[in-house]
Amino acid sequence: MAFYFLIPIDTVSYNFNKFSFMGIVMRLAFLVFLVFSSSSSIARAQSTDARERALLAAVDNNYDHALQLLEQTVDINSGTYNFPGVRLVGERFMQEFAALGFDTTWQPGDEFHRAGHVVATRHRKGPKVLLIGHLDTVFPVDSPFQEFELIDKHFASGPGTTDMKGGNVVMLEALRGLDAVDALDDLSLTVVLTGDEEASGEPLPLARKSLIDAAKWADIAIGFEDGDSNPATAVIARRGSVDWELTVTGKPAHSSQIFQPEVGFGAIYEAARILNAFREQLAGKKLLTVNPGIISGGTTVNYEAGSGGSATGKDNVIAQTLRASGDLRTISPQQLAKVQSEMLSIVADSLPQTAATIRFGEGYPPMSATDGNRKLLSLFDEVSRDLGFGPVQAVDPRNAGAADISFTAAYVDMAIDGVGLMGSGGHTVDEIADLRTLPMNAKRVGVLLLRLIER
Repeated sequence: MAFYFLIPIDTVSYNFNKFSFMGIVMRLAFLVFLVFSSSSSIARAQSTDARERALLAAVDNNYDHALQLLEQTVDINSGTYNFPGVRLVGERFMQEFAALGFDTTWQPGDEFHRAGHVVATRHRKGPKVLLIGHLDTVFPVDSPFQEFELIDKHFASGPGTTDMKGGNVVMLEALRGLDAVDALDDLSLTVVLTGDEEASGEPLPLARKSLIDAAKWADIAIGFEDGDSNPATAVIARRGSVDWELTVTGKPAHSSQIFQPEVGFGAIYEAARILNAFREQLAGKKLLTVNPGIISGGTTVNYEAGSGGSATGKDNVIAQTLRASGDLRTISPQQLAKVQSEMLSIVADSLPQTAATIRFGEGYPPMSATDGNRKLLSLFDEVSRDLGFGPVQAVDPRNAGAADISFTAAYVDMAIDGVGLMGSGGHTVDEIADLRTLPMNAKRVGVLLLRLIER
């Protein structure tokens, strides 16, 4: 196990100018984590049985293939709107699942205007487990960031290394470890790899139908997103995210007449009242954020929610129209409903001679920290300690964005996320994977599934 613990300090401080300070901090934190966890590695043989040790050996023995698969898939551009690229990545992963005895299906995304999804099933006996990943990245075809690059034996850069082609590879390596110890037939498995996680198709109920149907079937859901890039945490709660759009109208007139009873305050003052009331009444509530991201106002507005627009008018004319949009993040369906009601009340309390409406769109539902999720985290923590990788606690939901596993939360008994390939710089050209977490998380998930079979 020296592969994990004997790490020279220069592996976490190389090329200081090239990588962000936060990325270096994350790698130093990971070094500290490994040094701490190594103190318990001596007891590993006493904490694992022969079958589990065989699974660990299988993961180590297959590492070269896993790294090759990561490189192959990262080198295929699969920006969400590059439909052929998303399909090619899906086909490559389908080959891997088929080799493990899964029935694989490509589900076209024509109905929701995206490439489509991979669904792989291997229904046998035992716990019904849904494994979740995605195929797409945020990097379009014309991005300068296109290729996998091995920096050294511990780190690699490339689009989607951590978010989340690496997570898909971790998933496969855990399954390969289970197959090596003849445990796959003791599980009933469904895998869903969506092709539009980074920019969901519409209508959303169609875009997530495959995932929701699988969740209704499953007892347990495991997501292989990166989480907060800390091996000492896993995700049992994610905030949901929905968009909102505000439309405000006022009475146009010469600016010299603003504030007069027959003219009122105009669209911009009314929007300022609404947005400031959002801040005053909603800021500071636990795990709640309301963000106005784009705004346009004037005499006329050409506007598209989520991407902005343009406005025309004059400094001496009272604004007639304003459009604004943003997002709302909450930790539970109850909090979402309560906050939406408060926002509607604020919007309805209009200044004289103005009117406003707010529309809430579709989005990611919240994933609450249920007793079942806590139980699954407890089991994962126990596995991690037994394997010498140290304790695992729940990540702060403020540090983990929305993800596909949230669509399963209302249907499964237990769910956990953030157990994929970890690193730093996700969604940027500085995306770097810490390759040590590939076998680590494959082992932790593989043994977790093995123990779920034996419960």
